Amino acid sequence: MTDWNAYRAHLGQSVTAFATLAPDTMKGIQTLDHAAARTGRLDAKTRELIALAVAVTTRCDGCISVHSEAAVKAGATKEEIAEALGVAIALNAGAALVYSSRVLDAVDTVKT
Repeated sequence: MTDWNAYRAHLGQSVTAFATLAPDTMKGIQTLDHAAARTGRLDAKTRELIALAVAVTTRCDGCISVHSEAAVKAGATKEEIAEALGVAIALNAGAALVYSSRVLDAVDTVKT
């Protein structure tokens, strides 16, 4: 079991240390992060639900930690979060299906 609050705090310290070592990289990631929110076409809750689904598909504990807190603070309910995660699960299953067909294609090219 992960203590998500402690992990989130530790992650903040680690990212701050990284920012000191690589300020231009941090500036770039902050630019990307802020750009996604600038259009105003999606509200904060929707962006956070998408972020959680992506965090699951990319298996990023840091993203899960940060965006879980942000989603709740943006007003996402546990039911809405579960629905977004269901989309992530379905997408991963779909991706596995697509890549399974690629394996079969690759197998078909092997000469015995």
